Amino acid sequence: MRFLAALRFLTIIPFPFWRDAKEEDIGHSAGYFPVVGILIGLIMAGLNWLLSLFLPAAIVNGLLLVYLVVVSGGLHIDGFIDTCDGIGGQKTAPERWQAMHDSRAGAFGITGAVLLLLLEYVSLNSVPRQLLPLVLVIMPVVSRWAMVYALFAYPYARPEGLGKIFKEGTNWRSFTMASVVTMVVTTALAFLSGIAYFYLLGLVILLITWLAVILMANYFKRKFAGLNGDNYGAINEVSEVLVLMLVVLLAHNQWLGLA
Repeated sequence: MRFLAALRFLTIIPFPFWRDAKEEDIGHSAGYFPVVGILIGLIMAGLNWLLSLFLPAAIVNGLLLVYLVVVSGGLHIDGFIDTCDGIGGQKTAPERWQAMHDSRAGAFGITGAVLLLLLEYVSLNSVPRQLLPLVLVIMPVVSRWAMVYALFAYPYARPEGLGKIFKEGTNWRSFTMASVVTMVVTTALAFLSGIAYFYLLGLVILLITWLAVILMANYFKRKFAGLNGDNYGAINEVSEVLVLMLVVLLAHNQWLGLA
């Protein structure tokens, strides 16, 4: 039930036998976020294979980004846009919350989303084709793990909201489960892809993503007096792009056996 709660929250993927989850199951479902990321990644890798049969790579990569936005119901990109709007200007924390809850996207949010998607598209185009199936699965797994870490390690900003339910339910057990799943998946996929130093790839990606999340989360904490649901979405979006850029960096320099 907790996996299904995570699946329903993070995606629009239908499940025929779904029953409404209890608040406790929803709160404790964060440990399954990377598992949902595996499903998202496998579908994306399948789409890449299918679309590549009759479309050029540049168009396929654009459609994969559309899939990433659609499969989450726009949840994470909306959080990124709202976070950018909240960051802009000289405001108090409550004023930033109010700006984030405005249904209209502001200049900061639109600009941030355009730049983020542009960087993600360019990075995806730069990934060597033989590494693309690996990256398409690792990317959503690591980014969902990043949200679990932020939930676990940082205070929630508001006294109520769905994010507070996740925050209260995310404990050492959830974080450990998410971390083990993420590490095992990245290492196993690197091994199956024939990467020479497969046992280091997952560790390097997780370590650098972890450092980036620490920087983002501390910045958000200062701006918003804690983290909120939109910030978690922003962390997911930035982590996805970061994983792509890391793989491109490693492959371009032929580090860890990537080429």
